[in-house]
Amino acid sequence: MTTADTIIGIDLGTTNSAVGVMEAGLPFLLADSEGQRLTPSVVHFPDDKKIPLVGRAAARMRSLRPGATVSSIKRLMGSGDNLTIDGVAHSPESISALILTKLKNDAEAALGNHVSRAVITVPAYFNDAQRAATKKAGELAGLTVERILNEPTAAALAYGLDKLKDRSKIAVYDFGGGTFDISLLELNQGVFEVLSTNGNTQLGGDDIDQALIADCHLQLADWEKRELVIQAKHRLSDAEAVEIPVPFAKDGPQIYHLTRERLEHIARPIIEQTRANCVRSLADAGLKAGELDEVILVGGSTRMPLVRKLVAEWFGKEPNLTQNPDEAVALGATIQAGILSGTVTNITLLDVTPLSLGIETAGGLMNVLIPRNSTIPLKRGEMFTTSANHQTEMVIKVLQGEREMARDNWKLGEFTIDFAPAPRGVARVGVQFEIDANGILHVLARDVATGKDRLISVTSTVNVADERVEQMIAESVEHAFDDMSERIFTEASLKAREMLVAVDNALTLLADEITAEERQQITLLTNEVIAAIANGESQRLKRANTGLDQGTQTLATLLMERALADALAKRGLV
Repeated sequence: MTTADTIIGIDLGTTNSAVGVMEAGLPFLLADSEGQRLTPSVVHFPDDKKIPLVGRAAARMRSLRPGATVSSIKRLMGSGDNLTIDGVAHSPESISALILTKLKNDAEAALGNHVSRAVITVPAYFNDAQRAATKKAGELAGLTVERILNEPTAAALAYGLDKLKDRSKIAVYDFGGGTFDISLLELNQGVFEVLSTNGNTQLGGDDIDQALIADCHLQLADWEKRELVIQAKHRLSDAEAVEIPVPFAKDGPQIYHLTRERLEHIARPIIEQTRANCVRSLADAGLKAGELDEVILVGGSTRMPLVRKLVAEWFGKEPNLTQNPDEAVALGATIQAGILSGTVTNITLLDVTPLSLGIETAGGLMNVLIPRNSTIPLKRGEMFTTSANHQTEMVIKVLQGEREMARDNWKLGEFTIDFAPAPRGVARVGVQFEIDANGILHVLARDVATGKDRLISVTSTVNVADERVEQMIAESVEHAFDDMSERIFTEASLKAREMLVAVDNALTLLADEITAEERQQITLLTNEVIAAIANGESQRLKRANTGLDQGTQTLATLLMERALADALAKRGLV
């Protein structure tokens, strides 16, 4: 492989990050100058304004200047929130770029050549803004980001390259420091396809640490408690109890005592939050737990015996522990880098979008263009027309979510396309959604008559808590009946109002051609439609619409005859 062809794989983790490269057809993680393959995702800003410290050097400064030391920045990616340190504002992207720059430099030192291309992983439930922010961080670090790759998919690559039989179905349970993902995948004739994905980007081992800190009653600063409980938690993966000397507690030397039983009592409610995601992911994929061939654990938090025990109970299968859970994602990113550079040729990766994407249409409805769990990259388009006479513009509101009504989904962006005024239904606008390989959405709107285009790359315009991504699916299930009822009523109302206008115009135009009895009957039918709309009764309105449609067939026939006669007259044929 030439220098220009080298693509590195990066796991940009909440707690730790890693970088790898393909060598002789195999993925290898690269060590830093201290010989370590995992780099703490920590950045320290010295008070003398010198170059920031990154990794272990930064982590060592956390106890001395915690206010100038940043960790878990991944949780703020795409939020638009800056951190102010010593009076200077720093964006999450710029801080992440410092971590990526260190990984890039470590790779160049290990390889002995320049590196400028990378695959970077993100949680499967990162939204468009978070993915775009990750890509921006890579670019700030001097990298061309060839692919933004979902972490569970990367892990499946690491495990599945040579261990899975064809048609295998696997669950990837990824419980890291700051995020949780569950993905179901299938390997079919060399193609890895994500069947479903679910998760929570604001749930991870950090939450267990915070619960342990709250439970620790020693007179220590929070950063000291954090270091203490993390050390105890790690040791309890193998031991039943730990005792750690604390010589500098404010009330004198102490012993921090923690048992695995106490740890599991505190951690269980946090871990059990992931079960609902697992159930939903199985339902979305149309699978039962017994149909899975493998259950894979990824992320440092899965080293906890309780996590492994609960996952085994939920899926009815002992998890696969053949890979290092801290390194699997980075290895998968490295394999994907090999696929893109051509050094790995027997695997194709098909990823999916975790939530549906669409636009708002008349009546405030969500019109889905790309359903959730659609394989990406992909393009989907649909033709739309105006709903009012002499309309001169159409507002395209781009939505993400699973609810039937636009107001209940998230608005990712909005723009306007102009056109010449025309009667209702004449102007036509084509809208195309394209999700690229990074999961970033590009929206094209085109006036069919003029060919005028508007093209945007969508980023989130609202600050939505990341855990709402997971909650969106739960709410769509909870409100499914009410949502569908409202959609049915809204669609019936739109149809009813169109019919009422058309009938009123026809009655005016054909006033001398219908009997008083026919007019009276049509009036009764229109009154029933109006009453059904006023009372908000979906089924009554559907029946009323059908009745009005059937009761105005004579009117429709007369209109057609009038239009035909007028057309023949204009051509001099009558």
